[in-house]
Amino acid sequence: MRVVSLLTAATMLTHPAAAAPVAMSPAASVALHPAAASVALHPVAAPAALRPVAASAALRPVAASAALHPVAASAALHPVAASAALGRAAETVCTVRDDRLDELSGMVAVGSGYVVVNDGSDFAARRKIFFLNSACKVTRTVSYPSRPRDTEDLARGRDGTLWVGDIGDNSSSRTTIALWKLAPGARTPTLFRMTYPDGSRNAEALLVTPGNTPIVISKEGGTAGLYVPARPLSRDAPTPLRRAGEVTLPLTSTSNPFSFLGRAVITGAATSPDGTHVALRTYADAFEFPIPDGDVIRGLTSGKPRQIPLPDEPQGEAITYTPDGRALLTVSESSGEAAKDPVILRYALPDRPEAPSGQPTQAPPSTAAPEPSPSSAAIGPGPATAAADGSPRFNYITVVVGLILTLAALLAVAVVLLARRSRRR
Repeated sequence: MRVVSLLTAATMLTHPAAAAPVAMSPAASVALHPAAASVALHPVAAPAALRPVAASAALRPVAASAALHPVAASAALHPVAASAALGRAAETVCTVRDDRLDELSGMVAVGSGYVVVNDGSDFAARRKIFFLNSACKVTRTVSYPSRPRDTEDLARGRDGTLWVGDIGDNSSSRTTIALWKLAPGARTPTLFRMTYPDGSRNAEALLVTPGNTPIVISKEGGTAGLYVPARPLSRDAPTPLRRAGEVTLPLTSTSNPFSFLGRAVITGAATSPDGTHVALRTYADAFEFPIPDGDVIRGLTSGKPRQIPLPDEPQGEAITYTPDGRALLTVSESSGEAAKDPVILRYALPDRPEAPSGQPTQAPPSTAAPEPSPSSAAIGPGPATAAADGSPRFNYITVVVGLILTLAALLAVAVVLLARRSRRR
């Protein structure tokens, strides 16, 4: 998903040193109007952030100082121990030089190669599932039987089944989202539609549990929702989802093209080959959670993640583990005239012993029709609402929006007072 350049205006408004120059700039006039304030933010996150549920939180002193000083925020709100963060430089694996693959948003590693999907595209040649070899060259493609809306992530079950998350919704207007299931040996994927229990929302991250239950993770600043099917998937009618829990990622100061907003939204997810860890990524970092006894929801809602910085990736959305589980692989979108070819990067996990993979390196042949997914009963009986580190829910973007509007109001008052004073003279 593309991110608008007006993010820069939002960043300037929340930085004390930039407040005075911005006061009389065009960006300030945008911020003075509440209805237009969302324009200065991420086009997806802003509508959700302006919901009234957390309005009072925007004025809390701790949250306010955190939004003005993102570097200190991670210590004040969601501390991440320095010893737990891995800051090793990325290694280049290979470069994707196929013109059809300029908006890579999902990836899994399979044997010595990769499977990737593009973000939603207007070009039919790009709306496929692409299989790459170890040199990032396309070796084959699989077409969808009908047009997908907005494919955003890719996951692989332990039996080799590929799941494509057709879950993007930048305008929060879709009545259903979808999963495309490509069973081992199948020639085309099968479509399963789903509905949210609490209204439309954007999502870019998908996980699959060891029991083949899909988990959709919403793209909301601060606290993201975890959604699972409320009953077995059906090809005949949309399957309702239920909100099984929430996850809040720690705040960091990792450099990325989208500043504080790039650190606040989840853009991809992956499960380790042995199922003992899950990684969630933003535009700036990856956060790896331990998964106890295969319970992904419990691991995400109550586990303490470690940070793996992914600094300055152009627009990082895809993430996966290597087949041996000893490293993370990422790739970015590369849209735009000056964009470079996408590069698959490798981030080593040096403390990770080689784990025997529960996933086959090659999909076994199969001609049987795909079966509906198992029930989500293994996920747990009810919703879990704890944040990842046990702290209360916190919506980073809501706080930033509140601060922007508060600063804009103060600047407007100051301008009015100065104007009245000058007239009296």
